[in-house]
Amino acid sequence: MADPSHPLASFERRSFWQATMPALPDRCGRPLPDVADVVVIGGGYTGVSAARQLALQGASVTLLEAETLGWGASTRNGGIVHPGYKWGPKALIARHGEELGRALYRETLGAYELVKRLIADEAIDCAFEERGHLELAYAPAHVEDLRAAQESLAIAGVPSTLVPRERLHEEIGTDAYYGALAVEGSGGLHPGRYFAGLAEAAARAGADLHEGVRARSIRPQADGRVVVETDRGAIIARDVIVGTNGYADGAVPTLRRRIIPIGSYIIVTDVLPENLARELSPKGRMFFDTKNFLFYWRLTPDRRLLFGGRASFRPTSVERTAEILHHGLVEVHPQLRSTRIAYAWGGNVGFTVDRMPHVGRLGGVTYAIGYCGTGVAMSTYLGMRVAQWLGGGSAPALARLPFPIVPAPYEGRPWFLPLVGEWFRLQDRLAARARPGR
Repeated sequence: MADPSHPLASFERRSFWQATMPALPDRCGRPLPDVADVVVIGGGYTGVSAARQLALQGASVTLLEAETLGWGASTRNGGIVHPGYKWGPKALIARHGEELGRALYRETLGAYELVKRLIADEAIDCAFEERGHLELAYAPAHVEDLRAAQESLAIAGVPSTLVPRERLHEEIGTDAYYGALAVEGSGGLHPGRYFAGLAEAAARAGADLHEGVRARSIRPQADGRVVVETDRGAIIARDVIVGTNGYADGAVPTLRRRIIPIGSYIIVTDVLPENLARELSPKGRMFFDTKNFLFYWRLTPDRRLLFGGRASFRPTSVERTAEILHHGLVEVHPQLRSTRIAYAWGGNVGFTVDRMPHVGRLGGVTYAIGYCGTGVAMSTYLGMRVAQWLGGGSAPALARLPFPIVPAPYEGRPWFLPLVGEWFRLQDRLAARARPGR
């Protein structure tokens, strides 16, 4: 920006959470073992949660991260923690039957409770606050969708409250929406500090954590064990867990053909005055809207406003997505028109064709991936559950779902996303036409 007073003139191009989390020990260059009970590939929430649980079960576990621990979505997300998938309890029951549908949703409730329990048991200082979230109706017709969502949540015993438009200011400082659904069983945390605490808990349990080591291939042996070839040598393991989510590469090609990396982007403001922060978010809620190109936002623990979304399905830059998100921020909260943006960044979210996470075993590999933007709780939970599964426990309910392949020629580069994005954008434009005076 040429104008030094413009809100986007001088932001840092990195994750706010990474900039404000404690420094982790350097785990690069450490000697790799020749043999391990389990090798975990991916050093995010899924991987470190799995490594912690495996170590607690007495397994020798080596975790490999190609970059630095927590490099991906684990320290780049919005820090919003809630149960649920893209589909509510009613839709899950309709798709998968009464027993499995209910079991699938119960797992998300268990995932949220697990995060709370880990924070308490491991004394993780991550500014967790259980303030609930608000889903906001972008168009008048979406209010009925929220009413249906309320009925769906009630099936799973989750209470929620419809907030009419005339009472929205009790919840949020904006006139941009037509109603909302308030759900209490959710909250926010500092994802970088949460990750740091989880990684240290894994190390304390005895997990062998490595960064700067890329797994190149996974090869079953005749004796039932697996060889993990890395760029620093080979490790023979009884089992392998893959938890790479939106950063799947060629180590397991069949998984890469099932995961679609979609960019998600975030901006964060300067620290806000107390009265302005209270006006924007009187109850400290987490916020989402009902667009396909949705926005999500919240106050950070130090009173900044974080504002994120799927700003583009095309190859883009942090500078361009910061402009798009700033435009959206001002539409929602014109009070922040002149507030400086201090940080902007992006990263990959791992999507699947059916918009569900997936767990399973495939060619000597156990995997937990595809969180579709709702991964803080589920990735922690599924990391723990696949470890328990390998230790002789029951399989997660999600393991009963088929894992669909992308129905197009695809080897990890989502060439079709711009077309999908235009379709979603068209739906949002049609919804916008129903917004009186907008």
